Amino acid sequence: MRGLGEEVQALELTRVRQTGHTVSCHKGCAACCRMLVPMSAPEAFALANRIDRLDQPERDRLLTKLGLAQQQLARAGVLTQLSALAESSDPPSDEAIEPLNRAYYALRMPCPFLENEACSIYEDRPAACRELAVTSPATDCQNMASQRIRPVPVALRISTALSLLWADLTGTAPRLIPLPLAVTWAKQHHAEHTRRWTGTEIFEKALDKVWRYLSQEKARRESGG
Repeated sequence: MRGLGEEVQALELTRVRQTGHTVSCHKGCAACCRMLVPMSAPEAFALANRIDRLDQPERDRLLTKLGLAQQQLARAGVLTQLSALAESSDPPSDEAIEPLNRAYYALRMPCPFLENEACSIYEDRPAACRELAVTSPATDCQNMASQRIRPVPVALRISTALSLLWADLTGTAPRLIPLPLAVTWAKQHHAEHTRRWTGTEIFEKALDKVWRYLSQEKARRESGG
């Protein structure tokens, strides 16, 4: 699913460049790593599994950083809201979650996995991070809430497709899990991680979610929405 999402986004980036725009994102430009990053349940489990495979000193170091991030969020008064979001059976709309996005970004708190302004889990980073790119000047990203920011359109949000797949598999609601809480959430929901489909089933269902998402996005763009 990650590979499919990256292929779709690569096509989008090619289209943007063909219109004469330049993507300004590059390694070390980490302003977006201070934003609230939503994850699907499968991504949360994948991240927790990655950390579990690390040598103990590195695992302990990252878990400590995650704990410190949660403490900072608690002091800022947003941890309770983020925890409620992760457990919500009725994920809010983009409009409803915008105040929380702004409150989080106002902290300018670096992602716990940011090391020297570069992602330390780059190969395993969330889909939301993979899909974020801009054509506006990099200097404008010092204020990600600025109206001058020109994001590259996203034709397929893999985290959304994964969330819908997870909801079908578990008979629950799609999850929207904030990155700093993802590992904790995965540990608390470990029992749900044992549910499985066959490879054929999950492949068919995944393609169905992707097709529906792309069809909706195509219709939205054609209507000018």
